[in-house]
Amino acid sequence: MVNLKHSPKISDQDRTKQQIVVLRWGHRVHRDARLTSHVALTARALGCSGFILSDSEDGKLKETVEKITQNWGGDFFFEMGNSWKTTIKNWKSKDGIIVHLTAYGENIQISNVLNKIKELKNDILLLVGSQKVPKVFYTNEVSNFNVSIGNQPHSECSALAIFLDRFFEGKELSSSFRKAKIKIVPQKRGKKTLLT
Repeated sequence: MVNLKHSPKISDQDRTKQQIVVLRWGHRVHRDARLTSHVALTARALGCSGFILSDSEDGKLKETVEKITQNWGGDFFFEMGNSWKTTIKNWKSKDGIIVHLTAYGENIQISNVLNKIKELKNDILLLVGSQKVPKVFYTNEVSNFNVSIGNQPHSECSALAIFLDRFFEGKELSSSFRKAKIKIVPQKRGKKTLLT
């Protein structure tokens, strides 16, 4: 079950932005560990509030993501082992919306699907599959929107990155992360970091 602390907070008062949490479905520990870690780190770096690894547990992955967050800052949470059905039910009960990223969805470039999602102002659970997802993911029972980044086979990590960049209009690329112990100093050549 999603921790109430991390459930969507839907309120018109003091709302500054829609919160986005990624729900990763279909993770296979020995096959998908590297890609799932990239999905989690992309979510964190590009403005998401948290990551839920559904129906599976991977302690090494959780440790990696939490260590990155501890060192590089931010308030990014990681949960695992929750049933996707329960997670979605809880999210919807708090007026959150479900966006399923799929190559078969409404094309983000040629439709107005992104504007429809933003206009709702509800917090978003982004459903990102690993293996072939159940057919029910495409229905109203699960997802409010099926969104594609182009309509060709592609990586879920790239789909997530493009969706978040379009959603936040590039502003996430200059975000600062609170409580960071390490910060990169951008420069033309070489590598430089600061310990804070």
